[in-house]
Amino acid sequence: MTTTQMLVRGFQISAICTFALALIAEPCAFAKEKKDATPGRLLTGKVLDKQDNAVINAVVYVTDTRTRAVKTYIVGPDGIYRFPALATNVDYEVYAQSNGKSSDTKRMSQFDDRKVVDIVLRIDTR
Repeated sequence: MTTTQMLVRGFQISAICTFALALIAEPCAFAKEKKDATPGRLLTGKVLDKQDNAVINAVVYVTDTRTRAVKTYIVGPDGIYRFPALATNVDYEVYAQSNGKSSDTKRMSQFDDRKVVDIVLRIDTR
């Protein structure tokens, strides 16, 4: 082999190694970026009456079924609630109360793989 052929062969080998390294490193970079983007799940929704009007100042309760820890949220004039960063390996129960009346209790399962879960809670305000 001549010196030129050896240099070309060395360049080809280094190009192949660089390409292989890029193929291996790229999925790892995307996996880290995806993991850091949104920790946990987002539970969101609205509290409405039977006529689809927002129930102002309703209190929404979310219960972690494993630890029985409860989080609350007081809805505003739009009736919207948000519970960000909920654990993905836990079931949650959610319901709303207003003026002594409650909605039905809904469940968010750990087997539901959606990152954003939207649940409408209805309270009979009559």
